Amino acid sequence: MRRLQLVVNPSAGGGRAARRLPAVEAALHAAGHDLVVTPTRSLEHADELAAAGVADGRVVVAMGGDGIVGRVGGVLSDLGGTLGVLPGGRGNDFCRAAGIPQDLAAACAVLSSGQVRPLDLGVASSATGRTPFLGIASIGFDSDVQERVLASRVRLGALVYLYCSLRTITGWKPAEFRCTVDGAPLHVRGWAVAVSNSGMYGGGMRLAPAASMEDGALDVVSTAETGRLRFARMLPRVFQGTHVHTPEVTVQTARTVELAANRPFRVFADGDPVGTLPCTVSVRPGALQVILPRAVAAPAPESTGK
Repeated sequence: MRRLQLVVNPSAGGGRAARRLPAVEAALHAAGHDLVVTPTRSLEHADELAAAGVADGRVVVAMGGDGIVGRVGGVLSDLGGTLGVLPGGRGNDFCRAAGIPQDLAAACAVLSSGQVRPLDLGVASSATGRTPFLGIASIGFDSDVQERVLASRVRLGALVYLYCSLRTITGWKPAEFRCTVDGAPLHVRGWAVAVSNSGMYGGGMRLAPAASMEDGALDVVSTAETGRLRFARMLPRVFQGTHVHTPEVTVQTARTVELAANRPFRVFADGDPVGTLPCTVSVRPGALQVILPRAVAAPAPESTGK
């Protein structure tokens, strides 16, 4: 039995989290947990609720999209709290990367039987502030796709990311990315530069298949210029992680990455804007305590030759 505070975003997943909340409450009460349920009105409100949960000695469980998971995780890492996660959004990429089941009943069971492990936390720092994240911080094509996702009213679930990617390709023009990777220059003309902590985004895309949230490092994935048709044909390969074997894609590891480009992009991570350019992305090794399945370690990485 654990003392839990469920911080839930009722609007996540087009209202999916709110619809599933009664079943989640019933499962957690049946398991004997001391449960407090606190719906959140905004990301700022989620900060307050997470801090209150830590002050009350509770494990704070985030239920919603990856944005609220990253936001709550950032608060808990600063306060020394423990995070539990239940899938409730469209993509649920943190759960996919961490081995937390997509099935809600099985995910609730992890809160009873799971073990607490330290995971790395990414941090994006720019003129707009300092924002922690768990997934992937990216600029370029990815930024334009996320802008379209935020504005989309299409009800496609996690497939909205693929739909918006295909829509964005048609009008894309290559950008010049001027970055540094642990102080070494990385200049790329092309589609995107992404800095990965978890390795997954976009509803199951394995952008950085060798990434680990327990290695104290970030995976930097850059995609150089290629034709629109070839890029479109590469997209399905991202779901298997085999795109990293194409000549346009380069993967390297780092602790600190400075992002800049020849035109303005917002930096997105965990489905939300987390900064503007220029932006510095760094890693805090083992900064967040998370309840994870005992029998499921981080997904086995696919070799990328790094």
